[in-house]
Amino acid sequence: MKVVILAGGFGTRLSEETDVRPKPMVEIGGRPILWHIMKIYTHYGFSDFTIALGYKADFIKKYFLEYVNYSGNLTLQIKEGECKILQREQEEWVIHLEDTGLSTGTGGRIKKLAHLINDEPFMVTYGDGVSDINIEKLLDYHKKRGKLVTITAVRPPARYGGLYMENGLVTSFTEKPQTGEGWINGGFMVCEPQVMDMIKGIESSLESELLETLASQGELAAYCHDGFWQCMDTLRDLKYLENLWTSGKAPWKIWE
Repeated sequence: MKVVILAGGFGTRLSEETDVRPKPMVEIGGRPILWHIMKIYTHYGFSDFTIALGYKADFIKKYFLEYVNYSGNLTLQIKEGECKILQREQEEWVIHLEDTGLSTGTGGRIKKLAHLINDEPFMVTYGDGVSDINIEKLLDYHKKRGKLVTITAVRPPARYGGLYMENGLVTSFTEKPQTGEGWINGGFMVCEPQVMDMIKGIESSLESELLETLASQGELAAYCHDGFWQCMDTLRDLKYLENLWTSGKAPWKIWE
């Protein structure tokens, strides 16, 4: 099953980083968040990726070209002009880098990938969110519900820390807890191929058009994930994810 990653947006709310590179290439622990997302799927055996590019597409293309050519250790023989790559990284990834346009809608980006999906079920997620979601359980749930699309519903982290008080005294403080403030679409979606025909054109929005239409038809299932989920929307989010990674407590690092 192919995994589509939407990586073409402008990332304006993280302009401190995205002025020079696309948001999926902003790094956590020295690796782009896009790499982290791919590692989550790879852990469950999914390694065929189609990345929908747009803003600064060449930046992402260049990264993966260099990932192939320069990963691992190198031995250079200057006189002979030879380079040997030793201990290359062993990811069994197949990566389709598809330029889907600068201003294309999220639904339109998916429609432009129809020739790669081959009329089969596929997965879709955003290029700026990580989670400790169990992809196998998500797929099982999708099959049992039998709907055209299953989204992963998550509870958004609170923007600020939480205080717990008793008799006017603070008893504990929680930094940015996962709260019960309602559910949102956290990405990590599973789609049946029929949805391609429901996307009207390249300007179509996945969220406000396709998913809303499916919801009105009773064809949109929700897999509720109570575990960790975090998008990288602002500089504050980036620092939070970086701190989790450097502390060795990154919940989304489910791979060895």
